[in-house]
Amino acid sequence: MKKGVLIVDDAAFMRMMIKGILNKNGFEIAGEASNGADAVKLYKELQPAVVTMDITMPDMNGIEALKKILDYDKDAVVLMCTAMGQQQMVLEALQYGAKDFIVKPFQEDRVVKAVKNHI
Repeated sequence: MKKGVLIVDDAAFMRMMIKGILNKNGFEIAGEASNGADAVKLYKELQPAVVTMDITMPDMNGIEALKKILDYDKDAVVLMCTAMGQQQMVLEALQYGAKDFIVKPFQEDRVVKAVKNHI
């Protein structure tokens, strides 16, 4: 059974914010990654129930990581995390199979609702 949330963001502060929101609301954290390549590797190892995926990251961006994760597991639940002004990238991610998106700066109720809807 898939379990926990894999948090992916190149900014440690953003990972810490999401982790704090999820911990406070009773969600288990499966792991953390700081780039898309590590996210794909950890997804395969940890088999998390949900992935929160930053779109803009070095090495491999969130959309590329999304594609690789979905190639590996077509049922993967990936929620994209985006800054304002990245609507085109969000639409692209949703077309590739992302289940939802969360806008930065994170609002606790929106993060909790997005994860609950897909866990």
